[in-house]
Amino acid sequence: MFGVDSTELLLIIVVAVVVIGPKDLPRALYKLGQIIGKGRAMTRHFRSGLDAMIREAELEELEKKWAAENARIMAEHPQDQSDATQAALPAPDGSDESTANISAEVAEQGAAISGPAVDAPVSDDADHADAPEQASREAKA
Repeated sequence: MFGVDSTELLLIIVVAVVVIGPKDLPRALYKLGQIIGKGRAMTRHFRSGLDAMIREAELEELEKKWAAENARIMAEHPQDQSDATQAALPAPDGSDESTANISAEVAEQGAAISGPAVDAPVSDDADHADAPEQASREAKA
């Protein structure tokens, strides 16, 4: 932003030492650093506020576009939506044939199962190959 050459910086340092004095120069530089830091924080806060407002404006614009597009689509296909909704929902009394068929299939599968299925963990380790035998020994003891 600012172009400060080495000769200009040296001139600023010499003027600061003469005007402020070598004794108070560190304190003055500390205060200058604090002021610059506060200025940067304020500009960062201002910039983030502007960015947030821009994002909100863009979001509102997109929402308006999406609402208009949705309204256009809904206007083009008004009956398709009502038919799809009615077909997807089962009858409230449970008299739907597909529900009855599924219930019958589940009952048949439940009757076919003779007992609870137990899945033993599969391991490739040779150390764990005798794990079922150890479990049965522990259960007997």
